[in-house]
Amino acid sequence: MAAMTLLSTENLSKQFGGLRAVDSVSFTFLEGEIRALIGPNGAGKTTFVNLLSGRIPPTEGRVVFAGEDVTRLPAHARVNRGIAYTFQITSVFAGMSAMDNVKLSAQRRLSKGLFGPDPALLERVALSALERVGLAARRDEIAGNLSYGHQRLLEVAMGLGLDPKLLILDEPTQGLSDEEIAVFVTLVKEIAQNASILLIEHNMDVVMGLAHTITVLDRGRILAQGTPDEIRRNEAVRRAYLGK
Repeated sequence: MAAMTLLSTENLSKQFGGLRAVDSVSFTFLEGEIRALIGPNGAGKTTFVNLLSGRIPPTEGRVVFAGEDVTRLPAHARVNRGIAYTFQITSVFAGMSAMDNVKLSAQRRLSKGLFGPDPALLERVALSALERVGLAARRDEIAGNLSYGHQRLLEVAMGLGLDPKLLILDEPTQGLSDEEIAVFVTLVKEIAQNASILLIEHNMDVVMGLAHTITVLDRGRILAQGTPDEIRRNEAVRRAYLGK
């Protein structure tokens, strides 16, 4: 049975003054896919995922998620529909414990109408997310006291607390040790059993080892798409990004 389209864009563009940061990008993302988005600095990667997540509005084009046109929906509405985005710079609440950070993330999803979530359920969901990223033993530590790498993993746990259909990870291995990167790679493979993943990443070993498909952006446009082997062999990509 062919995989279904989870997210697509049609001629998606973003103009900042005289700069066209994203230029007529048409993009299709399948359910269950691990997709890597790569490109040189300034290629438009972060602007593109900001358009997908609703953090900024497009100048032109549209975004469709799970069969619904979400182009004009704000970020919080897209979160409620199953799009979770972890940021390039850690966005944890530094004065709260690791557990409370994840609880805060999961709270809206688990709330019913005017009533907050069942405390026992919220505890279970938060602890499960922390266990999946290897931080259960640090549940009571203040987030700001965690190492940078552990803060990155906590941010992933916060994304998991939303039970997303699509998890967007922006530079998730930045600042991680080799051992932590290995844990992260295993984690992404496990998450992908229940959610689709869009990975914005500069570590090419991670990209090539995880991605089913790679999309290469350059100057706001799609330069190439394909499997890791196809991207390795693509001469335009080698010149623009891989430096070979």
